[in-house]
Amino acid sequence: MFHVTAYNGTKEENYELVIKQLKSLIEGEPNAIANLANASALLNQFLEKVNWVGFYLTEGDELVLGPFQGLPACVRIPFGKGVCGTAAKNKKTERVADVHLFPGHIACDAASQSEIVVPMIKNGEVIGVLDIDSPMKNRFDEVDQYYLEKFVETLVASL
Repeated sequence: MFHVTAYNGTKEENYELVIKQLKSLIEGEPNAIANLANASALLNQFLEKVNWVGFYLTEGDELVLGPFQGLPACVRIPFGKGVCGTAAKNKKTERVADVHLFPGHIACDAASQSEIVVPMIKNGEVIGVLDIDSPMKNRFDEVDQYYLEKFVETLVASL
């Protein structure tokens, strides 16, 4: 059984704790969908001021909606399109302070103002992305990026 822990430390300490919780959730579970579902739920309860947390999984040359927390979302995103597709194509995290200034942004939720997308890379290939949206501009900083990349690395190792 999972127990929500109070995140009373520094931002860095809280991220370290949530990564430890992720390890406990996925330990010994071989099912990727179950692990992705728990990972999105964990991040959704951990992160403040977010309105969508989830995964898109690679299928050919596009991303297909996977487990998530939030409003219904776009189902398919071609590599190179929008923030998610750009992160997948370039194999690097995209941290966008104002999505309305991002060329080709795909608006799945009109409330979203900022976004961070972390590619999930296994054996040199993008197997998906972690996508997190916020209803406030400039929600994500360098600390968020660093620890969300560590979170994704931990998760990908189990897939």
